[in-house]
Amino acid sequence: MVDLSTLATFVAVVLGLFLIPGPAVLMTLGRAASGGRRVGVSTGLGIATGDLGHGVMATFGLSALLMTSALAFQLVKYVGVAYLVYLGIRAFMEKSGALSLPNTAALSASRAFRQAVLAELLNPKTALFFLAFLPQFVHRGHGPVIAQLATLGFVFALMSAAYTSLIAMGAGAFRRLLERHRAIGRWQGKAVGSLYIALGARLALQER
Repeated sequence: MVDLSTLATFVAVVLGLFLIPGPAVLMTLGRAASGGRRVGVSTGLGIATGDLGHGVMATFGLSALLMTSALAFQLVKYVGVAYLVYLGIRAFMEKSGALSLPNTAALSASRAFRQAVLAELLNPKTALFFLAFLPQFVHRGHGPVIAQLATLGFVFALMSAAYTSLIAMGAGAFRRLLERHRAIGRWQGKAVGSLYIALGARLALQER
């Protein structure tokens, strides 16, 4: 199983990613603004369900490969590190403008949930992120690889559900914060990029 120190690091990194407003947060806020808290919470839960789906696919897709040999295990990790650093550099170099909430039509809670699930499941960037991100916290000597991947994927989805639900519940205050501090959008890419690059560098050096 995942040891407590690795799990604590994983939770801290995921929390850092969540605290920087991204598409999931803006989508949740937009739905909450147009349809109310219930629709916003349903959107957040839909996104988390999609994340859980990606976690399941990554678990079964990666576990067989990671268990074949130590070489395959290390190869997957270093490819993942390279991808995270690439994402970081691209995000850091992007020119970002002020954050703005998407215009969304009013929907029922059930329809908002279904749309969010599909949007997250069909996002290839999310799939690639899971494939690159989860293996960085897996250690061959800490029990079955499939159990470690499943635990990490479940924790990510659980944190996603909790965070987006809180965002939906406090949508009004959060929206006012974004409107008052529009510079957040200009620093978003640099913050996300720095986090990815630092994570990739730390994980690459940790293996040596």
